[in-house]
Amino acid sequence: MDTIVMKFGGSSVADNEKLKIVAQKIIEMYNKENNIVVILSAQGKTTDKLIAEASQIIEENTKYDKNTKYSDIDERLSNSKKETPTNLEIFREMDMLLSSGEQISISKLSILLNNLGYKSISLTGWQAGILTDNTNQNAIIKNIDTTRILQELKKRKIVIIAGFQGYNENLDITTLGRGGSDTSAIAIAAALKAKECYIFSDVDGVYTTDPNKVLEAKKIPALSYNEMMEISSEGAKVLHNRCAEIGDKFKIPIITKSTFNNKAGTIITDIIEENTIKSVVKKDISRISVVGNGIIRNYDFIKNLLDMIQKNKLEMLEFNVSESKISVDFKGIVDDKVLKEIHNKIFKK
Repeated sequence: MDTIVMKFGGSSVADNEKLKIVAQKIIEMYNKENNIVVILSAQGKTTDKLIAEASQIIEENTKYDKNTKYSDIDERLSNSKKETPTNLEIFREMDMLLSSGEQISISKLSILLNNLGYKSISLTGWQAGILTDNTNQNAIIKNIDTTRILQELKKRKIVIIAGFQGYNENLDITTLGRGGSDTSAIAIAAALKAKECYIFSDVDGVYTTDPNKVLEAKKIPALSYNEMMEISSEGAKVLHNRCAEIGDKFKIPIITKSTFNNKAGTIITDIIEENTIKSVVKKDISRISVVGNGIIRNYDFIKNLLDMIQKNKLEMLEFNVSESKISVDFKGIVDDKVLKEIHNKIFKK
């Protein structure tokens, strides 16, 4: 019997009606005689709300160091001068707080599935055996003891695990930072030697560029792990680049799909298509990157790209070419129309 890992993001479990859609997706896969492990994010904007509430407490209490930033989960204090005993204690408590959102979503989904007649059990990160280092708010997974997960799967239970969290050697809860639930999913898939890892969200795959900026954007049927890492590193938010790294290391196929339709998604594997441009990504306001294996040998495209830059009278600061990516940093703001022109030139629109 194959093991399938299914991860659902915050938008997929934002309310009870969406939880019902998620439950049906899980049941459909379960009824195909698969072992099912589900990884969930917190519902909707729960984590952002918890961060805001904690920030308000800190800002109103002059006892704490007001230089500490909690408005963004990625803003950790790397400066040792700021890692005072008080701040380190707050980091620990922030992880206790932030991990609560996933615990709510996993228990609600498990209640729903059991009520529908499908045995399931919810597990927190430490119950699932996810051991991390001692870093708070950006912990790294060191090991996953799959004993409890495998015990429950043998009982034909659907195992629902809280994403984004684990525990350290002190038995304290830790959180994994941005993209943490995606990282939980692919790491658990690797530990279980799963057949596939599905990443469900409110988009139905990876696109040739941001469809919110370029209407002509197309869904990409397949990507290599390296291409996905390059696209993610340039700011695309469909999948965290750490997930593609783990998928590549353990050769776990990753499929990104929408929770809300049955359209084919994007599959990410070790299959490489040479000399095929896959995506154009605009990062921040002044950087455009083009991704595709073998792009360094696509001399015609490189020439055309330089011609388009000259045509738009853009001043380049840097032009970097690697095996699978061209990145151009410009002086000043690059209009989205330039992104559209480059995209449509590549994809013949």
